[in-house]
Amino acid sequence: MSNALHRSIVLLMLMMLTACGTVDTVSSWFESDTYEAPPTELIEFVVEFEPQIAWSTSTGEGASNEYDDFAAWLQSDSVVAVDYEGQVSSYHSETGKSLWRVELDVPVSTGAGGGEGLILIGTYEGELFALNESNGELLWKKKLSSEVLAPAKVAMGIAIVRTSDGKINGLSVSDGSVLWSYQRAVPLLSLRGAGAPVLAEDKVIAGYANGKLVALSITDGKVVWEKSVTIPRGRSELDRIVDIDSEPVVKDGIVYVVAYNGQLAALDLDSGRKLWSRNMSSRSGLDVAPDDAVYVTDNDGYVWALQDDSGDALWRQTRLLRRRGTAPVIVGDNVIVGDLEGYVHLLSRQDGHFVARLKVADSPIRSKPIVKNELVFITATDGSLIVLRVH
Repeated sequence: MSNALHRSIVLLMLMMLTACGTVDTVSSWFESDTYEAPPTELIEFVVEFEPQIAWSTSTGEGASNEYDDFAAWLQSDSVVAVDYEGQVSSYHSETGKSLWRVELDVPVSTGAGGGEGLILIGTYEGELFALNESNGELLWKKKLSSEVLAPAKVAMGIAIVRTSDGKINGLSVSDGSVLWSYQRAVPLLSLRGAGAPVLAEDKVIAGYANGKLVALSITDGKVVWEKSVTIPRGRSELDRIVDIDSEPVVKDGIVYVVAYNGQLAALDLDSGRKLWSRNMSSRSGLDVAPDDAVYVTDNDGYVWALQDDSGDALWRQTRLLRRRGTAPVIVGDNVIVGDLEGYVHLLSRQDGHFVARLKVADSPIRSKPIVKNELVFITATDGSLIVLRVH
């Protein structure tokens, strides 16, 4: 089947679907008719140190498909994990000791979130569950307008939750009542999922499937600023997909964000003024070391380091081609990336060469690793939670 014909069929099917259809869902129907080159084979290199597994555990059934992001959530001295069947587990982050476990018995759509004493769990049915951080007790639940797409977060006494119909809601942490709601139209064709809103100072920062980045007031949901990170271009709807599908990163008053089929950009947090941008396509995401570099995994699996004040390239590691790498995360003098075969790769921040590698899971690592002190928390799609100690 030619690429042109394949695209035409996909677009025709999309027109017949409801608004909840996504590129990932539809394209999976045609996998048998398309060829995707295999991931590049891993190369040998001189290992400079060995990361140690501090502890690991199974947190349940993991994600229901390869597109869901069920990253662990760090809060206080605990790490919280959830599986797609609604099992929520809390562990001491340093030792791995089990603190509590509850069964919600609902289909969960994304990883845990929370803040200010709450653990928040979103579902496919549009419910948000608020649990007590200390013991997992259900404090309240709220029915929202559609599926919860990203971990909910709390700041200033307000829970910020995003749903698949383009809404961002501000809920009272006391009872889940809706304090405000902001909504944008969702394009006909978009990628599965959405980046979690980032809470910075008194603002909610969120990217949308039309390539726009918006800053809202946490207290009342009013728009502080709105900017286009990238503009849809191309003749077909597929060519015009410009989702901001990964979580923005805010450091030192600057918002760093990358779009699929679009650009990587740095914007002033207070005004939204674009400081610089460059062409880049990524749905994995990025990490930032202020006064140093921005690290990005692009759609090909290449890992980039770019100057944080200009976007100029410092180095590019191409040996992870098509390995569906996670967003890079800074760990001391290195960056760490997970891949589709359960490996984690550590690259030198100086020039991108490999310094260590470890297979930690028998399933893909899709979620961005999380770093606290010298510990790196890694979630695999089969529910494995692996904690590495990196010196």
